[in-house]
Amino acid sequence: MNGRERVLAFLRGEPVDRLPLMPITMMFAGDYIGVKYGKYATDHRVMVEGQIRVAEAFDFDHVSVISDPAREPADLGSAVRFFDNQPPAIDEQRALLADKARLLTLTIPDLTRGRIADRIAGVALFKERLGGEKLIEGWVEGPCAEAADLRGINTLMVDFYDAPQFVCDLFEFCVEMESQFAQAQIEAGADIIGVGDAAASLIGPRFYNELVWPCEKRLVDRIHAMGAMVRLHICGNTRFALEGMGQLGCEIVDLDYLSPMGMGREIMWSMLVLLCKVEPVKVLRNATPERVAAAVAECHRQAGARFIVGAGCEVCRDTPRDNLRAMVDYARTHKPEDI
Repeated sequence: MNGRERVLAFLRGEPVDRLPLMPITMMFAGDYIGVKYGKYATDHRVMVEGQIRVAEAFDFDHVSVISDPAREPADLGSAVRFFDNQPPAIDEQRALLADKARLLTLTIPDLTRGRIADRIAGVALFKERLGGEKLIEGWVEGPCAEAADLRGINTLMVDFYDAPQFVCDLFEFCVEMESQFAQAQIEAGADIIGVGDAAASLIGPRFYNELVWPCEKRLVDRIHAMGAMVRLHICGNTRFALEGMGQLGCEIVDLDYLSPMGMGREIMWSMLVLLCKVEPVKVLRNATPERVAAAVAECHRQAGARFIVGAGCEVCRDTPRDNLRAMVDYARTHKPEDI
């Protein structure tokens, strides 16, 4: 059973030979192949090489085109800073939508050019090189995260109170853009689309339920209608949003280390697949391999059989390989029911 077959069977509720393994690696992958991250994030050929080599070395079940949140903003005209060995960053002091009125003139960028096209090309290259061996994961920004990138996260937080209609209009633009971006990745060969909506963890239950959740739901439903699955990734403390996150209909929900796995399982649908919340720095990077294995086992115990092994967020670039292998070994030696 190869990685793609394993994940797809597991998500269908069928027996699998071991726990699926889907940690997020970005800077770790760049360092692993000896390439500076600025190149990794801007050249899909480098990204694909890094992902495949890491996935093969550590027996991951998937590869991913996630690299940074500045692809869509860059193609829309946002001020983006590029670095030699760090992820590209959006210059919030020069936010594209510093003037709210500019939203009225904003149009969805050409998906065949720029940084968006580079990610789509990455999916296509994965499809060409892997031949169905690994699950291919595309990636888009969620409505709250993309809105924060375009407006500036601090300004957006004020907009929730001062300009809620503008927030709704901005979210609608983001959902439409990300839907088209997701469709292009699916057509290129993505099996699953990761939706990263980190900024949603900062707004509290009222605005999440009233403004963010309905737009996340539309995006998830559109991706499903295109024939792909969805992995939801919201960094940070999402305790207040767990019920809503569980009702989006995603096939996989990541929980960051600030959100208790047991609470997630108690609140969410019993058959929903939860992805491991092992703390990326304190445990996966800084602890011993034995501590890493124990942390994964505890997540497995709390999540139950509907569980995928990974980290609470990105695997840090300088994570000891023995620590990562401890996580890998747990997945290799345990079946979902081995709790």
